[in-house]
Amino acid sequence: MPSSTPSAAPGLRLTRPPWLSPRIFRTEVLAGLVVGLALIPEAISFSVIAGVDPKVGLFAACTMAMVIAFAGGRPAMISASTGAVALVIAPVVRQHGLGYLIATVILAGVFQIALGALGVAKLMRFVPRSVMVGFVNALGILLFTAQIPNLYDVPWPVYPLVVAGLALMVLFPKVTKAVPAPLVSIVILTVITVAAGIAVPTVGDKGKLPSSLPAPGLPDVPFSAHTLTVIAPYALAMALVGLMESLMTAKLVDEITDTRSNKTRESIGQGIANIVTGIFGGMGGCAMIGQTMINVKNGARTRLSTFLAGFFLLIFCIVLGPVVSKIPMAALVAVMVLVSVGTFDWHSVKPATLKRMPLGETVVMAVTVAVVVATHNLFIGVVAGTIAAMVIFARRVAHLTNVTPVTDPDGGQVVYSVTGELFFASSNDLVTRFDYAKDPDKVVIDLSTAHIWDASSVAVLDAIETKYAQRGKTVEIVGLNEPSARIHGTLTGELTGSH
Repeated sequence: MPSSTPSAAPGLRLTRPPWLSPRIFRTEVLAGLVVGLALIPEAISFSVIAGVDPKVGLFAACTMAMVIAFAGGRPAMISASTGAVALVIAPVVRQHGLGYLIATVILAGVFQIALGALGVAKLMRFVPRSVMVGFVNALGILLFTAQIPNLYDVPWPVYPLVVAGLALMVLFPKVTKAVPAPLVSIVILTVITVAAGIAVPTVGDKGKLPSSLPAPGLPDVPFSAHTLTVIAPYALAMALVGLMESLMTAKLVDEITDTRSNKTRESIGQGIANIVTGIFGGMGGCAMIGQTMINVKNGARTRLSTFLAGFFLLIFCIVLGPVVSKIPMAALVAVMVLVSVGTFDWHSVKPATLKRMPLGETVVMAVTVAVVVATHNLFIGVVAGTIAAMVIFARRVAHLTNVTPVTDPDGGQVVYSVTGELFFASSNDLVTRFDYAKDPDKVVIDLSTAHIWDASSVAVLDAIETKYAQRGKTVEIVGLNEPSARIHGTLTGELTGSH
């Protein structure tokens, strides 16, 4: 199979698509079929989390997958309606209705295109791993807690059905992995409840499933400044969470397949897919880590599998709608409980891992999880975790600055050797590390093993020179590397009103 991918090319290339190979074509079709089947329960479950009819999530999964197959930057990655997006937009549905949700999805797509064009993908390097882990763990917790309403004040058969569904999904893969275990569990539980006439809440109770293709249209909302102020915060949060999860997933697939993808194109492609999804009445989405792993592990490597996953799902929805409506909610609760357990990074909270991990890393992860769970907003949690990581890093680096004085034997001068990174956090106490009264008349500050990063450091060095000058002593700063000399030469003497 050729190692090059369409995303790696800067422009159009007139080469035969790799999926035209019979072997690759068969692999891509089968992988797309399996993913299309596996998307059904999760798309419906995420619709329930968002508080919309199942068709809204199902159509979103169809359109997201089919559009991103062409517009995205990572071949073989699956995008559809997701739990992360459902959690962000659920308040919009509860407080304002479906029309505002659709408007939010379209605006989120616009934001994603703008962020992609501005190079937001490059900012992912500033999100620490501990924040990523906290994000994943918080998502797992929120997906689990979102199932609690479906287990409260329901007929008693719901509980054994949930347990049976979990058991089937855990045990069935030991028999075969050819068919997705969640799909098997849903089919068996649906057959049991229908055949035995067990009265439990079903998917049909949540809303009518689609019987025809969706018609494009604009959201039924007032096109006013008020509407924009209502949806903009949710749209921005959805855009950022969607991009973060998509870029994280793309990076993971890059590592697994040993190929590179175009992250900027992926960011813009997510925006295009969400705009199209909103126009067709879907709830929006982003890349799905779980479904992408199913696709890649089944051997898929091209855009064909992504497109077919959405196409097959569309066929399943329209043809099998009456059957899907009979699925007991208990089966979907079991699926989402297992998804939440699989999403949570259990290795990160093992005692052995916590013992080896630096305390600051654990604190950042805990802050991210706590803020997300408290606010039910993944974006706020990631921002809080990133800020916490920056503060901890600044404090850690600040303590790595050392000042060592060496006085000449004849007592004519003293040389202070400064080691470390000089910036606002580390340089603040630098002024206290010199003996202004007892030092000889000539003082040399050697910065050959230090680096000046900001104006705060230059201001501190100016303050040190001033204190010595007040005592009639001279200061010489030596050893500046080129970047440090440039910022020092530009700013020295210009940072206080006395000059």
